[in-house]
Amino acid sequence: MVATIAASLANSLLASSVSHFSPPTSLFFTKLRSSSALRFSFGVAPLCSRRAKFMAHTFARATLGLTQPANIEHPKISFAAKEIDVAEWKGDILAVGVTEKDMTKDENSEFQNSILKKLDDLWGGLLAEASSEEDFTGKAGQSTVLRLPGLGSKRVGLIGLGQSVSSPAAFRVLGEAVAATAKTAQASSVAVVLASSESLSNESKLNTASAIASGTVLGIHEDNRYKSESKKPQLKSVDILGLGTGLELEKKLKYAEDVSYAIIFGRELVNSPANVLTPAALAAEASKIASLYSDVLSANILTAEQCKEMKMGSYLGVAAASANPPHFIHLCYKPPSGPIKAKLGLVGKGLTFDSGGYNIKTGPGCSIEIMKIDMGGSAAVLGAAKALGQIKPPGVEVHFIVASCENMISGTGMRPGDIVTASNGKTIEVNNTDAEGRLTLADALVYACNQGVEKIVDLATLTGACVVALGPSIAGVFTPNDDLAKEVFEASEVSGEKFWRMPLEESYWESMKSGVADMVNTGGRQGGAITAALFLKQFVDEKVQWMHIDLAGPVWNDKKHVATGFGISTLVEWVLKNSS
Repeated sequence: MVATIAASLANSLLASSVSHFSPPTSLFFTKLRSSSALRFSFGVAPLCSRRAKFMAHTFARATLGLTQPANIEHPKISFAAKEIDVAEWKGDILAVGVTEKDMTKDENSEFQNSILKKLDDLWGGLLAEASSEEDFTGKAGQSTVLRLPGLGSKRVGLIGLGQSVSSPAAFRVLGEAVAATAKTAQASSVAVVLASSESLSNESKLNTASAIASGTVLGIHEDNRYKSESKKPQLKSVDILGLGTGLELEKKLKYAEDVSYAIIFGRELVNSPANVLTPAALAAEASKIASLYSDVLSANILTAEQCKEMKMGSYLGVAAASANPPHFIHLCYKPPSGPIKAKLGLVGKGLTFDSGGYNIKTGPGCSIEIMKIDMGGSAAVLGAAKALGQIKPPGVEVHFIVASCENMISGTGMRPGDIVTASNGKTIEVNNTDAEGRLTLADALVYACNQGVEKIVDLATLTGACVVALGPSIAGVFTPNDDLAKEVFEASEVSGEKFWRMPLEESYWESMKSGVADMVNTGGRQGGAITAALFLKQFVDEKVQWMHIDLAGPVWNDKKHVATGFGISTLVEWVLKNSS
């Protein structure tokens, strides 16, 4: 009986301590240690002292710097679509989106646009006078606000849209400008109207209202969790005027809110410092999403030992140097009812910090201080999971996969020249430890293919070469499949996010050949983003449609020093396009 209890206790403690697994020095799994060997070594140390050591270590890592994010509740904004005369609306700010054409005046300096003329007449010509004095012409980025006490709206704001506007991205910018104006004025109620909306189709009106709502939610958000003091936004309600009413529009506004709050979730993941957002913390956030939407989402978090059993030597090689153990995240979305017509995989790079390893990031421009953003791909994937858990699209099964770890330096770490073995049996000579993301993605892609998916999109802050090629605002797209490219680009037209398809030049693979292994993990400096994509292609089943998205540029806003939440809205749109 005592022996049975002791064995049970040992197994229990083993299960509880797997997440603290410290990889052995021989870490590249050309030959794998058996689980029985692990159990044998476990029995060498007294159970209580071993567990106490693990607990103390975990506490020390979890409180590094004594930093904990404040639990700040996101402000909820009530959106309503209304068809009322702008002159009759009552509230804090009436925001009018105007193009340069809308600002045209006649010989008497009066507006020719009907809405602007009505407002100007109501306010005795003050609108035309102020716009002239402030040289407001409706250019994109311009805005002016007038305080008009005694009338229905306390203030009226003119927000420039440029020469013409039709894209969701432009209307999202309008929403962000509305949010900025509301924050400055500490307004609680705002109405938004376009000076010219007559030419918009019914579908365009739906998308326009949705984009304005999304921009407002994202614009009002400030990530103040790590600041000692912060102001709470006052904005409570936004009325969207002149774009119709009805159930369909209400659903569109609700959808915009769901996706926007998922983007905020993704932003906050990327903004979180590496001493807070460890691989374990990222896995915990993923599990919370699954718990929140347990009717459609399930979570399976694999420990290092489980990954070892699955022969993920490429992934575990990267993780080996860190005191924070790796966590392999797998969420699965299944609709609440009905048949499944499509199975999709979303794979995100999840390096919660990237020092570069022994090829450490050094010198000006290495950006080591913001390498918390190296899990931006995983933030996009988990943000999409959160949105889809709320939206619950029918007819589609989605697997969300993140091989989360840190790339650090220690005596147990991966060295330049080491050979790692991926879970599909392919061997990789590591000629640069700072090309670690593709090593983690290799095993994640093999795992995704094993789930029986038909299409995979992976997202990663993979190469500086892609930023050099496309700049800070555009993500590079690599895929051998034209149909998949068409689907994702159509989704991006709705989301307003910018992508550009890049070539998969097979002849460049010559630079990735090794003399002692199947491949190296980096080629030459030229075409670095292409060779990185070609590397990933080696770990995707030929029967699976696959796309790689390098979002190293647009994942981070250098001017504001904050994350953007890039990729989430496009992924959600893409999944919906595959939904019945």
